[in-house]
Amino acid sequence: MSVIANILIAALYIFMLILFVRVLFSWISPYPNNPIYRFTYAVTEPVLAPVRRRIPPVSGMDISPIVIWLAVLFVTAALRTLT
Repeated sequence: MSVIANILIAALYIFMLILFVRVLFSWISPYPNNPIYRFTYAVTEPVLAPVRRRIPPVSGMDISPIVIWLAVLFVTAALRTLT
């Protein structure tokens, strides 16, 4: 079980890194056809979209990445207890 938990933890950390890159891209707004931008968008949007539908922007700021980031940290901490 600990091997599976460690693999899931590693995958979640990689997702957090991709999510961080997406947040950085939202600040600098790169060329939309950039392959790295398209990849980060394709990986994170299926997770961010449902949260974005339920939680409206606060003062014009999208807080869905923060919610997802905290959820991933919570799941990672829960998985760490299994190892």
